[in-house]
Amino acid sequence: MSNWIDMLRSHYNWCLNDRLTQYAQQFIMGEYCDIRTKAEACPLTCFVNKNSATGEPWKDSKTDKDGKLRNPRRFAGDIQITALPELKKARPWYSDIDSTVLQQNVKRLDTAYKNFFEGRGFPSFKNRSNFTSFTFAMGVKAQGNKIYLPKLGWMRFHNSRLIPNGFTIKAATVRKRQDGWYVSLKIEDKTVPDYIARPLTEVTSIIGCDLGLTKLVHLSDNHQIHNPRFATNKKTKRVLKLRQRRVSRKSKGSVNRKKAAKKVGRLHKKITDKRQAYQWKVANKIVSRNVDAIAIEDLNVSGMMRCCKVKVDSLTGRFLSNGQSRKKALNRSIADASWSDLTLKIEYLAAKQGKVVVKVNPRHSSQECRNCGHVDKSNRDGEKFICVKCGHIEHADIGAAKTIRDRAFDMVRGDSAKPKRPKQPKETSTRT
Repeated sequence: MSNWIDMLRSHYNWCLNDRLTQYAQQFIMGEYCDIRTKAEACPLTCFVNKNSATGEPWKDSKTDKDGKLRNPRRFAGDIQITALPELKKARPWYSDIDSTVLQQNVKRLDTAYKNFFEGRGFPSFKNRSNFTSFTFAMGVKAQGNKIYLPKLGWMRFHNSRLIPNGFTIKAATVRKRQDGWYVSLKIEDKTVPDYIARPLTEVTSIIGCDLGLTKLVHLSDNHQIHNPRFATNKKTKRVLKLRQRRVSRKSKGSVNRKKAAKKVGRLHKKITDKRQAYQWKVANKIVSRNVDAIAIEDLNVSGMMRCCKVKVDSLTGRFLSNGQSRKKALNRSIADASWSDLTLKIEYLAAKQGKVVVKVNPRHSSQECRNCGHVDKSNRDGEKFICVKCGHIEHADIGAAKTIRDRAFDMVRGDSAKPKRPKQPKETSTRT
C-alpha cells in the first residue's frame, strides 16, 4: 500500500503537470523550447492537447433521439482516464494497482480543479506529507473482522462500527496515518429516504451561536461551552517543544531522526483525534436543542489568520514593527479552535435532524447595543459590554449570540417581518 501511494502521487503530479503544460502551450506561450529536454514543445506534445486535437475528441456513445452528440467535448479528466491502459503498457508496474483506484486518482484532480473554479485555491503538487490515501470504487467486501480490497486481498482490521443490514459498500478509502492504516467505508441503502430540511417558512425558533476562544461557543440561551485548547495548553506545548527539539538534534537522513519525527506526528494525531471527538460532542449538544434552526457566524477564518501588512519607513526604508509577532499566538489559538470543522459538523448533524443552518454576517455583533442599537468599539471591554450611550450592561459574547439569532430571524422572515428589538436583556430563544 505504501508503494501504491508513491506511484499514485507520481501519477497525480504528472496529470496536473500535463494540464498545466497544455494550458501554457495553448493559451499563453504557444510553441517554445523546453530547457530541460532541449526539444521543441508545441500543442501536440502535451498529452491532453494531443488526444483532444488529433485523437478522438468526440464521444460517440452518447447521442440523443435526433442522432446529435450530447457531450461532444472531451474533458481533460476523461482523456487521462481513457489513457490509463497506455500508462500500464508504458510502465508495467502500474498494472499492480486496481483500475478503479487509478480512475479515482484522476477524479481527485478533477475535484481540485472544481474547487478552484468555485473560488478556492489552485491545485498544487503533492508530496509525502499531503498525499496519503487512495480510494476503491468497487469490489470491496467486509465479513466480520476481515476486509477484502481488490488487488490486495483479504486482511484483518478492527471493525469499529458494524455495517447495518440492508446497506451495501459503494466505496472504500484507505489512509496512511502515523500509527497505522485506516479504511473508511461508504455505504448505501436506497430504501432509506433522504433527509429533508425544514422550509424557512416553518422556522419559529432559532438559537444563535457565537464562536470564540475563551469559550468555544456562546449560545443565545445563556449557555457557554468550554474550549479545552488541545494544542495550545501549557502541557501540550511543552511536550511538543521537547519532541521537536529531539528531531532537530538528530542527523538529517538518519533512522533516529525518522523515529523522532514519527513521535511528533503521533502527538499531532492524538491532538487531532481529541479535537474531533470533542467537536462531535459539541455539535450534538447544539443540534439537540429544541429549535428549528441554528444561526452561525459566517467567518472568514483564513482572512483572520492572514499575516499583517508590512510596514516600511518612508525615510530609511527599514521594516517597522507590524504586530505579527503578537498575532502569532492568536493565529495558533484560532487554528486550535478549528471553527470551520465545527461548523461543518453542525451542518451535517442538523441536516440529519431536518433542521436549518443559517449563516449570518457577524460584523459588529459584539459591539452593537441590544437596547438602543448603538455601535461603538468602546462598548466592549473584554467579556463585559457596557453601552456608552444608554448604559446597557450584559455579557459581550452572549449578547453577540443573541444579535446573531435576531439577524437570522431577519433573514428568515424578511425585512417586512423584522422583529422588534427587546428592551430587557433577558430573552427566550423562541419567538412567535
